[in-house]
Amino acid sequence: MCGIIGIAGRSTVTERLVEGLKRLEYRGYDSSGIAILDGGELKRERAEGKIKSLEAKLKDGMIDGHTGIAHTRWATHGVPNETNAHPHFFGRVGVVHNGIIENFLELRASLPDNHFRTETDTEVVAHLIDDALTRGLDSKAAFQDCLKKLRGAYAFGVIIDGVKDQIFCARAGSPLAIGIGDDEMYLGSDAMALAQLTNRLIYLEEGDWAILSPDSVDIFDKSGASVTRAETIISGGPAMAEKGNYRHFMLKEIYEQPETVGRTLANYVDEFNLTADLPEGLNFSEYDRIVIIACGTACYAAMVAKYWFEQLAGIAVDVDVASEFRYRQPVLSPKSLFIAVSQSGETADTLAALRYCKDHGVRTAALVNVMTSTMAREADIALPINAGPEIGVASTKAFTSQLTALASLALSAAKSRKDLSRDAEIRLARALIKTPRKIKEALELDAQVEQIAFELSKSRSAFYLGRGSQVPIALEGALKLKEISYIHAEGYAAGELKHGPIALIEDGTPVIVIAPYDPLFEKTISNLQEVASRGARIILITDDIGAKSAGNMASETIVVPSSDSFVAPIIMSIAIQLLAYHTAVHLGTDVDQPRNLAKSVTVE
Repeated sequence: MCGIIGIAGRSTVTERLVEGLKRLEYRGYDSSGIAILDGGELKRERAEGKIKSLEAKLKDGMIDGHTGIAHTRWATHGVPNETNAHPHFFGRVGVVHNGIIENFLELRASLPDNHFRTETDTEVVAHLIDDALTRGLDSKAAFQDCLKKLRGAYAFGVIIDGVKDQIFCARAGSPLAIGIGDDEMYLGSDAMALAQLTNRLIYLEEGDWAILSPDSVDIFDKSGASVTRAETIISGGPAMAEKGNYRHFMLKEIYEQPETVGRTLANYVDEFNLTADLPEGLNFSEYDRIVIIACGTACYAAMVAKYWFEQLAGIAVDVDVASEFRYRQPVLSPKSLFIAVSQSGETADTLAALRYCKDHGVRTAALVNVMTSTMAREADIALPINAGPEIGVASTKAFTSQLTALASLALSAAKSRKDLSRDAEIRLARALIKTPRKIKEALELDAQVEQIAFELSKSRSAFYLGRGSQVPIALEGALKLKEISYIHAEGYAAGELKHGPIALIEDGTPVIVIAPYDPLFEKTISNLQEVASRGARIILITDDIGAKSAGNMASETIVVPSSDSFVAPIIMSIAIQLLAYHTAVHLGTDVDQPRNLAKSVTVE
């Protein structure tokens, strides 16, 4: 949601804090700010908008010191302006925060000095700590006293005027990592913030708080007891978070998919024996139902997986939107397997659903891109997708890696439940192994898709249609277009269009039809005729046989490489990603950082 970085060291920190913020800008970019202890004195600079605005202000009057905290914001409480930008100050205290303090209004009312300068929930933390200092508590006790009063989700970095070379930090519900350096300690909301500073990380556990000094870190659990947390060595250098020669991170990540899908497959499919390997600790024959929970794009990956698990393995699958799951008090049984799907492994709603299932005795698995994330640590089984850092807010390579992992798991489930012949297993394993090459071939459509996108960019709305396992791909296509081009788009099961939405079709309305040549192709073409007769401009995404069978009904046809229907949703995803990307570029939107969005949603 928001990005945090801090440095407690023996050399100046401002430039490095700003560089860290740039690496975190995908988490939020409504405003940014920096606070420094300059000889023990608290100073700050803030700016509305992206980090380049903060850089410009710092050049006019550089503040610097050996200890500092910085923040890039995705607004929750209060409009995104400089006044509401972090760090927030009150008295002797400066604070940066990711999350939501649910009882901040109650706390505001309880304070003796309730003069607040901002509309944010975060400012109350500075007030609480300063009030405790005024009551005679030392800095450590004042910080702990504040934490005891808070309800909600938070990750904090705090510096205090007069308390030289120390950063206080804490996490509950929002991720936070400590980096270990030479005569320096670092604080970051994720490993990306610290990638250029260190590869030695300590991930704080739920309820932990800590005090960082240049040569030490003291960690305490929720009760205040001193604890030791394991050190993790992270891999992957800073280059993984650079655009290289690509115009946008999103385009780079689209083009990385042959490699990333290949990396995912290496975890799940034995290409020599043409078999899907069951992850350690996971036996699908023990379960009679799978519950998959996710948000946004990850939820559409889960919807595709429902088709795979039910058709191949004969096991019932429920897919739920994480933000609603636990509020309907779902009926769960010990024979159910819960799978959380999340790129970051920190999505607040999905994490809460995972914990709900654990509390009800359900075995849990987490399919994530970050194996050091909270979900990966808390789930009974951690399942990697290995897509590498994804910086573009609109997910691309993480989505196809999620699909690939879920397809492999469905194949494993069918094998373990003995619902699959050896011949069928070989065919499907081969189809998965060919997927990286098929994606590479699909990327060769880039120039054609760009031309089609130019016309699409002139539209005010669009429809995406699919059938079977392509329905979630239609939903994902519509989401991608909305996210980065701001064109209104809706995805539907093609057969549902005539049950109401067809009323919105008029002359020239773009309808993107995702229809590989499969057993449902003829039915999809019938639905295509229904919209064509009402003047729709049809963009057909299909394979070679589908293109020949459809005739000249479509205004434009994008012919993706032919593939087994099992993996067709993965291949089709490339076309919808390129279409959304080029449409947004034609419109001049901020592709990597679309308005109002953030990469990782760590608050409800």
